[in-house]
Amino acid sequence: MTEVCIIGAGIHPFGRTDGVSGLQQGVFAVRQALADAGVEWPDMDIAYGGSSAAGNADIMVNDLGLTGLPFINVANGCATGGSALYGAYASIKAGQADLALAVGFDKHPRGAFDPRPSDWGLPDWYGETGLMLTTQFFALKLRRYMEQFGISPVTLGRVAEKAFENGALAPHSWRKQPVDLDTIMNAQMVNDPLTKFMFCAPAEGAVGLILASAKKARELGIAAPVTLKAATVRTRPPGSFEVFSPSLDIDRGPSPTVIAAKAAFEAAGLGPGDIDVAQLQDTESGAEIMHMAENGFCADGEQEQWLAEGRTGLGGKLPVNTDGGCLACGEPIGASGLRQVYENVVQLQGRAGARQVEGARTAYSHVYGAPGLSAVTILQR
Repeated sequence: MTEVCIIGAGIHPFGRTDGVSGLQQGVFAVRQALADAGVEWPDMDIAYGGSSAAGNADIMVNDLGLTGLPFINVANGCATGGSALYGAYASIKAGQADLALAVGFDKHPRGAFDPRPSDWGLPDWYGETGLMLTTQFFALKLRRYMEQFGISPVTLGRVAEKAFENGALAPHSWRKQPVDLDTIMNAQMVNDPLTKFMFCAPAEGAVGLILASAKKARELGIAAPVTLKAATVRTRPPGSFEVFSPSLDIDRGPSPTVIAAKAAFEAAGLGPGDIDVAQLQDTESGAEIMHMAENGFCADGEQEQWLAEGRTGLGGKLPVNTDGGCLACGEPIGASGLRQVYENVVQLQGRAGARQVEGARTAYSHVYGAPGLSAVTILQR
């Protein structure tokens, strides 16, 4: 089977960039990735890209060049970036391309996302109860999880504290000031048990990744590229309880994250114990906690001890969200999943500076989107 590598990575800083459209941020990231790979736009065989609020990704050919390449627009909620990467990966894996682009960008206004129930196959009553407001849904889901598995509110605060510490070390992050645990715990309550520092905010930003077959990477003289060992996308199975779910089944089933993670580990021939650094979806503190278990890194409830002992910090057993994740970077929907992969590429190349995980050879990323789908990638160098 064809081996797939990531040979170029580019990023437009996350946060707020007045006067620069989301599409322009995407073009910036792509040009940076092309330069990093040492290739030109006409060399590209295929592209996949997505944005939720900033236009169709394929329009960027007006700026990059009208080469006629196939450019597929991707829309998959918060997992748009991970899904774009999956498309690029699959094209090379199938032998249909030697060089592929995955790009994601967005530019969201201030305030919470405000989706319409009908767009997600839901009745109006679901929105009238307030559950289309994701802060409320995730707070309710998290409260149930905390009661089941003994997770305390201070553990949520420790996730956020770690995020802001790491974000202060990342040039592309939005939030660059550490926030102490006491401030986080005593901040304004948004939806119990989550205070304002435990939520990410809609944001702006862009990421471009250049993928290549191993053969093409050798032709380009890239001696030790980052290998994409696995890329998976899975939707929710029966019995899962995910965002925009109008009910909770009596007979519970696994989440889409559980089955995406299992498929990725099987494809890579690796297990959770082989991972040196991980980026996990953390649109709020509880998401990171639940996703630690769903991705197989610990058992439900063990997160309490993991966070208390600093195991997910930069010097811990498994550093998680080393650039601050969504909490410190914000979430531009189209770009968020690709930011995770960008961060892993930088870590594996030893270019992460003060947030570098020493000796990192294998990296994991997981992104989760509505209405219950997950994308996982495993990288190795």
